Amino acid sequence: MGWLGLDDTDHLGGGCTTEVFDKLLRSLPSWAEVGQPRLVRLWPFAQNRTRGNAALGVEIKCDDESKLIEFLEGHWGAEIEPLGGSVSPSTMSSRIQVSSSPGMVWFSKKPNDMYYCKAICSEVTLDEAPVPTKAWGGLGQIGAIAALSWHSKRVTFEAIAWRKPEYYETPRRIDDAVIREIDEWPEIVFSRDPRKGTSLIAPRGHSPVLFGVRARTFEAAEEAAGLIVSSGNTEDVQFHRVFITNQASGDHLAEPVEARLLALEVHPQRKHARLETDVGPMVAFFEGGPVNKLARWLMPEDRFEVRGLVDHHGVLHIEQIRLISFLPRQKQRPPCEDCGQRLKSMGTNQGLRCPSCRRRYEDGWIDILPSPPFQGWVEPSIDSRRHL
Repeated sequence: MGWLGLDDTDHLGGGCTTEVFDKLLRSLPSWAEVGQPRLVRLWPFAQNRTRGNAALGVEIKCDDESKLIEFLEGHWGAEIEPLGGSVSPSTMSSRIQVSSSPGMVWFSKKPNDMYYCKAICSEVTLDEAPVPTKAWGGLGQIGAIAALSWHSKRVTFEAIAWRKPEYYETPRRIDDAVIREIDEWPEIVFSRDPRKGTSLIAPRGHSPVLFGVRARTFEAAEEAAGLIVSSGNTEDVQFHRVFITNQASGDHLAEPVEARLLALEVHPQRKHARLETDVGPMVAFFEGGPVNKLARWLMPEDRFEVRGLVDHHGVLHIEQIRLISFLPRQKQRPPCEDCGQRLKSMGTNQGLRCPSCRRRYEDGWIDILPSPPFQGWVEPSIDSRRHL
């Protein structure tokens, strides 16, 4: 018995580590018993990542570990190692793109969760990782080891289907009626955007993946995928497989951080909000919807708390935000104590007077407490949330 991990076989121009992993699992000898494959999302700001931030792993039971490693050695050299060295430029990000550097690892015993807990919220290196029983390749070993060290305390499931090569250059064809149907199931999550009425299960870029359906249970993910692929209005697929995942687990989110706003800068066109606070810089991107709207509403000295990830520049990317206290935005004249009419100024240094009963008062103002755009914790709409 042991644990197999894989990562970093793809790049922006194509490839897909889930597909490579699925083919590996399907090629295993019949005497190797495959457990529940895992798809584990890691820190999304890692500088050496290729396209995504997911790594893969699985438990495999067999009577002859050395024989299995011999098989993996051959499969690595023939099918996975040649996938290294591919790189594609990005039209969306200024991040320097790095070449794919596939890595595969085998552990006779599952590593503890310390490496995962660090890899999900910060940059990690191979030097600090647990040492595998057997390792192949390059930087992909980092994600592979992290995937195997995941504690799987909070889980969801994702059913992924892969396209046939003859469809790669054609638009994806998925039965939207079936998607609308499964979206009504309580176990299915993040399959459609209710605001736009659009599907969220198909990737946008170059990828062999046709769709990925997320669910709270294995059974719901499997049944939903089966309905989609069996529909005559969905293109034929190679295979589909259900993965257990840490998506939507919140594992990457630490305890809320309370902050006081010092300064706010809003991009004039893109509307991204950059916040300087007493605990460090933060950002709320326009795509965050309600999070960005509340962040842009803030004024210096307002207090709030946030949850999110800190990038390699030390900037906290806000994923959830809650207003604690805020200053008045406007003032108005007080009402008359006798009749309730709003007082009016009689001129500079002449005090106030009620326009109805004519009673006079000293000059003064009262604060108007505004109505914040949101109460309680706020997070992005479902089409803008992190995979985590």
